[in-house]
Amino acid sequence: MSSKLIWQRLDSEYGPELPLFQVRFDSMRHPVSAREFKRLVLEAPDWITVVAVTTDQEIVMVEQYRFGVGELTTEPVGGLVDPGEESLDAAKRELLEETGYGGGQWRCLGSVQANPAIHNNLCYHWLADGVERIQDPRPDSGEAIKVHLMSLDEIKECIANGRLKHPLGLSALSRVFPLWDLPYTPKE
Repeated sequence: MSSKLIWQRLDSEYGPELPLFQVRFDSMRHPVSAREFKRLVLEAPDWITVVAVTTDQEIVMVEQYRFGVGELTTEPVGGLVDPGEESLDAAKRELLEETGYGGGQWRCLGSVQANPAIHNNLCYHWLADGVERIQDPRPDSGEAIKVHLMSLDEIKECIANGRLKHPLGLSALSRVFPLWDLPYTPKE
C-alpha cells in the first residue's frame, strides 16, 4: 500500500445521532494537495449475515420490505451486533429471532467492510450448517419477515430476477456456494 495516499484527520465533530448511525464529520487533509476537506462518516455497530443450511440441505432465507429501496427483498438473515456482544452470539440470536432456526455447526466466513466510503463498521459472515427449526420466529416489533427454505437453484433464480441484490447477503452466500458461472473468460 502507498502511504502517500493516506489522508490526515485534523478534527472530528459529531452531528445528529440517528437510530442506526452516529453522524461524524471529519476534517481531512488531502495527502497530495494538502487542501482540507470535510468528510462524512456514519459510525455504526458491526453487523452479521448468516448463511444457514438445514439438515435437509435447504438454505434459510428471509423476505422482508426494505425501506431504502422501497421493495421486498429476499436475503440471508442479517442484523446488528449489540454492544458487548460477540458476532457469533449476534448471528445465533438473529437467526433464531427472525426464523426460529438454530443449532448446527457454526463457522466464521470472515468479515467485510460494509461500505468503507462512509461506514466505519464490519459485517461478519457466518455459516450455520445443519440448523433445525426449534421455535416459532420472533422478529422485532418493527420487522415483518417471511421465512423461505430455498435450494441453491432458487437462490440463483432470485439473483437473476433481481429479488436478491443485497451486497452483504451476496458476499456471504458467495463464500459458501458458487452463485455465478465463473471463472470469467474474456471473449475473443
